[in-house]
Amino acid sequence: MRNPNFIAQHRGGTLTKEHHFQMMLWSCLCAEHSFTLISDKIDFRLINALTIGRNWTQGLSSVGDARKASVECHSLARELSNPIEIAIARACGHAVATAHMADHLLGGAIYSLKAFKFAGQSIEIEREWQNDQLPLEISEFILSTRTQKEQAFKSLRD
Repeated sequence: MRNPNFIAQHRGGTLTKEHHFQMMLWSCLCAEHSFTLISDKIDFRLINALTIGRNWTQGLSSVGDARKASVECHSLARELSNPIEIAIARACGHAVATAHMADHLLGGAIYSLKAFKFAGQSIEIEREWQNDQLPLEISEFILSTRTQKEQAFKSLRD
């Protein structure tokens, strides 16, 4: 059974629109922060996905737009061979998918951590940066849920 904190109120859960928007913005920020690891031009599909995600929080994009952008990011990930770029594409795909299912927000953060690890950088420093960006209203819930989710990602363990 899904955690009701990730289910919108109008669907029987406890997630408010404001908190859902905060989740989207945080996940997009985490994914975008990993762009610093890309030395070449950033693929338009990644930038577009994060723009759609942010626009969704303002009512300027639909959930359908977000789902399409997410699929495009995951398609891009399958085209790539560099593990850093694959993780970044997956981070963007999960971040924008937060519009469809709020649980995806953690994918934006965790795949970004994977990108930093693949780049030989400290995931602890990046995790701390991500945590510092969390809005106070959702930080406690996200941090406790994040710990559980990260344990499932073998590639984050040493």
